[in-house]
Amino acid sequence: MKKYILSLDSGTTSNRAILFDRQGNLVHAVQREFQQIFPDIGWVEHDPVQIWETQLAVITDLFNTKRISAVDIAAIGITNQRETTLLWDRETGGPVYNAIVWQDRRTAGFCDQLKQKGLDGVIHEKTGLVVDAYFSASKINWILEHVSNARKLAEQGRLAFGTIDSWLVWKLTGGEKHITDISNASRTMLYNIHTRSWDKELLKIFNIPESILPDVKSCSEHFGNMDPGHFGLEIPIAGIAGDQQAALFGQMCLEKGMVKNTYGTGCFVVMNTGSEAVTSGHNLLTTIGWDLNGEITYALEGSIFIAGAAVQWLRDKLKIIRSSEEVEKLALEVPDNGGVYFVPAFVGLGAPHWDPYAAGTIIGINRDTSDAHIARATLEAIALQSMDVIRTMEKDSSISLKELRVDGGAAVNDLLMQIQADTIGKDVIRPRITETTAFGAACLAGLAVGFWKGMDDIKNHWKVERIFTPSANRENVDRMISGWDKALGRSKAWYKDK
Repeated sequence: MKKYILSLDSGTTSNRAILFDRQGNLVHAVQREFQQIFPDIGWVEHDPVQIWETQLAVITDLFNTKRISAVDIAAIGITNQRETTLLWDRETGGPVYNAIVWQDRRTAGFCDQLKQKGLDGVIHEKTGLVVDAYFSASKINWILEHVSNARKLAEQGRLAFGTIDSWLVWKLTGGEKHITDISNASRTMLYNIHTRSWDKELLKIFNIPESILPDVKSCSEHFGNMDPGHFGLEIPIAGIAGDQQAALFGQMCLEKGMVKNTYGTGCFVVMNTGSEAVTSGHNLLTTIGWDLNGEITYALEGSIFIAGAAVQWLRDKLKIIRSSEEVEKLALEVPDNGGVYFVPAFVGLGAPHWDPYAAGTIIGINRDTSDAHIARATLEAIALQSMDVIRTMEKDSSISLKELRVDGGAAVNDLLMQIQADTIGKDVIRPRITETTAFGAACLAGLAVGFWKGMDDIKNHWKVERIFTPSANRENVDRMISGWDKALGRSKAWYKDK
């Protein structure tokens, strides 16, 4: 009998391979970071070959460490950083350019031109997205316009576009399958979330040939098999979802109004809105959560570009901590932020502000300011950015948040979770398994191949580890929020005229 589901979690800074057993337990995980490439201010790239090689390497490491083989794996689930864009040659299998990462801002000017032409309305209506460099369409356009021979190859039908899920499936299947799932498709700004199809009008707006696009599948079905040349046997690939939709599913936010926040490189607050595509009046995104057995679940999302990446900046650039885990201990050396606020707008601001010209800002520094104050301000910034999105989400949905389910790497930080509970005034619930993104992909794969019998089976695997209840003095919290709002104002539009 097959023992495990293998979940491949291809994130923004690292790739992971994670094993889950029939009881939903995380059996083992292996992780490798890959290079972040910054060719210019606001530009962020990844090497697609390195993404593939590190993903293959962590599978190999996991198999070797646990002394298992392909025969033990019932299916593979894939979850991935979304919107990150790459194009490759179907004949050679090689990428024509580095992957342009979701954080990349090089196409902000092009997006401004679309707005000036009055096209933002039709794009929002069809896709549920705001016109921004965040999404894939403008990145595809940039590659076609700026990479030598790319437009010509596309016109010849030789180029394939994919988000990272598509690239991994292509490589895993030995070039057999060029597909994506509906959740990733809904983030490209080329997919109509109402007709559930690639949209010809959008393709014309962005000057993108339809021939480069992958086939769109559900989130849970048999997509194809891993080439036996990799590990000796074919393994079904049966679950795919973008990382935030996978986390919503993995958190068992299966009912309308349930909300989760993933604390990773960025922060992503997502609300299940059921069968209704709720239109935001405050710059949140309407997106497809998942397609399961032909039933579509929609979601509202607020995307925060920099969260855990701010902690990495403290480690790698300021060097005030040696590891990300040390930030909590350092922040606890002071009782409050000492008047210091940190707006980590390294690549502009996401929801609900959508300001690609905002700049990272640390303000309120005085002679008494220490590295501990900056560390605490960093954790507060993560919580306060999330608070801004949650408040906006409640307005758009007319649903009052009952609780917030949390996951992701930074969710293990007790101080951050307590600050989050205090700022939103609601319980913050951390599950036993915080790797809910990978767990969501595993659930989708396991359901497709019968590893788990049904939804009731997987619901029972989600268990609470700790509940953080609001406990701070409300007057102090309100004072902190007021200072945050002023700091935000200082950071906005900094690069607008530069």
